[in-house]
Amino acid sequence: MWFRLVDRDRRLLALLAEHKVLTTNQIAAIEFLSVRRAQDRLRHLRELGVVFAFRESYLRGGTSQTRYALGYLGARLIAAQRAERPPAPKAYTESLERLALWPKLEHQLGVNDFFCTLAAHRNPARLREAGRDGEVDGLTQWWSERRCTEFFWKYLGGGRETRLRPDGYGCWEEDGRTVRFFLEHDTGTESLTKVTGKLADYAAFPTDAFGVLLFSVHSTRREIALRTALRRALGGSEPGFVIATAARDDSTFGHADGPAGPIWGLWTPQGGDTVPRRYRLAELPQRGPSVEHSASNTDQPFNEAALDPNDREMSRRIDTPQPEPADPAGYVDDDDDLGDVTLYDDADDDVYRAPTAPARPDVHRPRRTRWAA
Repeated sequence: MWFRLVDRDRRLLALLAEHKVLTTNQIAAIEFLSVRRAQDRLRHLRELGVVFAFRESYLRGGTSQTRYALGYLGARLIAAQRAERPPAPKAYTESLERLALWPKLEHQLGVNDFFCTLAAHRNPARLREAGRDGEVDGLTQWWSERRCTEFFWKYLGGGRETRLRPDGYGCWEEDGRTVRFFLEHDTGTESLTKVTGKLADYAAFPTDAFGVLLFSVHSTRREIALRTALRRALGGSEPGFVIATAARDDSTFGHADGPAGPIWGLWTPQGGDTVPRRYRLAELPQRGPSVEHSASNTDQPFNEAALDPNDREMSRRIDTPQPEPADPAGYVDDDDDLGDVTLYDDADDDVYRAPTAPARPDVHRPRRTRWAA
């Protein structure tokens, strides 16, 4: 069955395994030239049993757009590819039933819509049609909440630890700039006290060493209230990391470039509740490491710039609460990993950039990140 699938199908299965559920429009945006072509192919994949499709019926009539999850055969294929034990048929069927009734389903679809809108800038079919096949700029890392929770944790001692639980983590590259970010996707169902309460975990973790924190909220009114709540929660002090906010109504997310466009307002303790200027995603301060790109593959799409959890320097960054000095002479040369690097252009940023020459990863062992000496 695996050999009856094309690379596009395999990328889709990998994304569904990682991010649980995608809609027809989301799949079309990242892989196809039109929704009609996406529907035709998805119908075929559903007949093969590699994807599972479902809809929600509305009380006043009609149904939602079709949602797709990994079908049982698709789950078996992914397990075989990863040399893992396949799921039991009955248990997996029950998991699909729970997914259709999952209370956080709409929230997850919103998170995935954010990242799919960014990923659409690298749609392979559209790039080929435009003669730009092979371009890398765009979304080069997309991690789910589960993967973030496994990676972004720090032991505090005394049996205590802190774990970041963002809705997603990404890396956006545009015109030579690289912006890594944590996403908090707010739907308005949580109180602002609970939303701002998440800042404690971000403050306890060296967040600034890995990216900026983005709050995507559902309306301009909610954004103003959030910025007020942030100032109240932090008491006028600096949080220790960059925060930017945006609203998903027509006044901001209506931009043609979506979340990549000039919709982000930087938050500062001295700033007001309104946003005097909006920035493109690529214009936000650069935070976090820039690693060597891996070769694009179907196992982990949109992860060419993914962080390596086994890299020793990565562990050191997690265990170092304060930003590191920009002077390379301040580092201890304790390992031959620390190779030649170049710096980011921003003079006030304390992050480093590894060479960007493409490198094919070892399929058996995770690749290592190159760091400044």
